[in-house]
Amino acid sequence: MPLAPLTKRRLQKFKKNKRAYYAFWLLIGFYLLALLADFLANDKPLIVQYQGKKFFPIIHFYDGSHFGLTATDIPDYKELQKSKSFSEKKENYMIFPPLPYGYNESIRDLEGYPPTPPTAQNLLGTDDRGRDILTRLLYGYRISFSFALLITFTSMALGILIGALQGYLRGFFDLAVQRLIEVFAALPFLYIVIIIGSSLGTTFLTLLLIFTVFNWVGISYYIRSEFLKLREMPFVEAAKALGVKDWKIMLRHLLPNALTPIITFLPFDLIGSFTSLSALDYLGFGLPAPTPSWGELMRQGMSNLSSYWLSLFPALALFGVLLLIAFVGEGIREAFDPKEIHRME
Repeated sequence: MPLAPLTKRRLQKFKKNKRAYYAFWLLIGFYLLALLADFLANDKPLIVQYQGKKFFPIIHFYDGSHFGLTATDIPDYKELQKSKSFSEKKENYMIFPPLPYGYNESIRDLEGYPPTPPTAQNLLGTDDRGRDILTRLLYGYRISFSFALLITFTSMALGILIGALQGYLRGFFDLAVQRLIEVFAALPFLYIVIIIGSSLGTTFLTLLLIFTVFNWVGISYYIRSEFLKLREMPFVEAAKALGVKDWKIMLRHLLPNALTPIITFLPFDLIGSFTSLSALDYLGFGLPAPTPSWGELMRQGMSNLSSYWLSLFPALALFGVLLLIAFVGEGIREAFDPKEIHRME
């Protein structure tokens, strides 16, 4: 499907901003690596050759009966690799990922008591439980970025729906929803998280629902104002005169013309969602242990001030990701700026 001329000009403008363009692809690349974290950092091997048979523990779970244990045993592949029954046969082998550590694995052969500083074995050191920090950063990025994306798109979908209905229907519905928004704005978000978390637990789904309920308000303001402005345009009056249904007018005529504030607002909403989860994890009200989290690592750093690597590397990672998202947002804002588009024409 060919792109509209205006969309092509916006893409060209975005590509000309090299900082935003490269930041976008860096974010995509890092996220793809994080999605493949199971194949890059894991205490389970990629391939196991044992007694003439091949096993793929990352893809499929094998009970202990496959490796000379009982069926109720969960195989410890590193211990199995050291065992005499495995090492005495040359055809047996294991291939581990580049980082042979699980995100919740306490490394046993550390040189010293955890947390240990960066070494050739653990490039970014270990935390207070002897877990590899680089591995937890990788898994933490996957969880945090996925969480931020889900919050951003679900809250935007809800905000667009409510804001569009407010702007198009106006009247009593608009007034009632505005009063409801004022109630939501007055509720203390952190207290709500604490109260719900103490009763239901701070699971991934629970936090997602809480964030979505509170995060849609901002985008609804933008959509409401755009729909209030656009519904008075002549093309809307013409559509009504032709008997076009209201939902078709909203979906086909008003929404495409109201997308500019949505798209320009999206990267900055993503920043807010990302930092909010990290802040909650830092305060201890985020995802439950042992979920890998950048905020949780920084909280460990505050308890171990002499172990600089616990705070430094998560803080640098958080700063880098937020900076890349901000660059992308800057590029999108410039690309959708009407003045910039007219200059290109």
